[in-house]
Amino acid sequence: MPDQDLTQRTTQQLYHRFDGALYCFRSDEKLEAGGELSASQLLVAAAANCLTAGLLFSAGKLQLDLEPLSCQATATIARNEHGRLRVSRIDVTLQSGKKMQGQTNLGRLLDTFQDFCTVAQSIGQGIPVALIILDQDGALLKSSAM
Repeated sequence: MPDQDLTQRTTQQLYHRFDGALYCFRSDEKLEAGGELSASQLLVAAAANCLTAGLLFSAGKLQLDLEPLSCQATATIARNEHGRLRVSRIDVTLQSGKKMQGQTNLGRLLDTFQDFCTVAQSIGQGIPVALIILDQDGALLKSSAM
């Protein structure tokens, strides 16, 4: 069975079914067409989810408590040389819910967790993904680009 089935609902609206209809949602490339998610938003959500989940998983392995971890992600949409709209950049900011500076294994966590993020690393091969990680008080822990 495929991971995802898509069915056309209207001109550009698609109905997504994952895992045989256990998870469903609608998407539409035109954002103004009724508030559905666009493919660009789904791309950004995938990168943000991967980085957030990866950081939480790695932190757990290293016995670091970041929770509640928050994430903000945005896409920059720009026209290419042919005038076509493209996602030209993704910016992701993760902020720890706890004070992290000075904790044992923090450097190891920040240096390694991104390597295990399948989606963001894949996207980063074609679209720059900028990542910022902040401490609870907003202090910069890491800034990088993929």
